[in-house]
Amino acid sequence: MAKKRRKLSKPMEAEISAAQKKVELISAKIRDIREEDIQNEYAEAFSRVHAAVTHLAKLYTLEGVTEESEGTLALYQGLMQSFEEEYEL
Repeated sequence: MAKKRRKLSKPMEAEISAAQKKVELISAKIRDIREEDIQNEYAEAFSRVHAAVTHLAKLYTLEGVTEESEGTLALYQGLMQSFEEEYEL
């Protein structure tokens, strides 16, 4: 049986790319925090956001646009919003 083609979306690719860059920037800012306790607290809080965007990128690469990838994008956006509201960098 032939393998189904992945459904791709330029807007979603742009959102994923922007999300990856934002996560990279925030991760760098967290690593720049001098106080180890605060750095660890921020890193721990940010780990869910990082995991969501990593999963999203892999999922999109493997499967394209699916309900799961759209849900993961929404999850990432919610986690990022919560992180930005709760923590100030």
